[in-house]
Amino acid sequence: MPRKTSVTVDVSENLVALGRQIRAHRKALQINATIVAEAAGMSRVTLHRIEKGEPAVTMGAYLSVMAALGLKFAITPAESTDTYQTVRREGWIPARIRIAGYPQLMQLAWQVKGMETLTPPEAWGIYERNWRHLDENALSEHERHLIDALRLGFGGQGSHV
Repeated sequence: MPRKTSVTVDVSENLVALGRQIRAHRKALQINATIVAEAAGMSRVTLHRIEKGEPAVTMGAYLSVMAALGLKFAITPAESTDTYQTVRREGWIPARIRIAGYPQLMQLAWQVKGMETLTPPEAWGIYERNWRHLDENALSEHERHLIDALRLGFGGQGSHV
């Protein structure tokens, strides 16, 4: 039985978001969970725990799954949009997406009241459902990179974005 690990609410939310991203990427690649678990050298149960974002799973296990799926690990400063210009982040999806940091997303997400951040799947859903209302000419490079990364992670074949 896994031992209890004490983490803050923010860390817990980030792990859940990371797990969702890993699962979404695996699903987008159409790879069976058993195959990914074997490639990462773990049980399917451990992979399931990673995809749920459980904090008791070791960081090494998370990184093994990411490597098996062809994902890169990157460390980025928390809550900083200024450093975006100096750090190359192609294909990078943040664990939580600050609505205020993306002007077009902010306009599309008018119905989201009281929330400052979205999970990547939530943001992708908003972009995808409301793409026809988006002003593509007004997209900043920062927001274009986010949309490209979300498309890579969640878009698949049938995307309108």
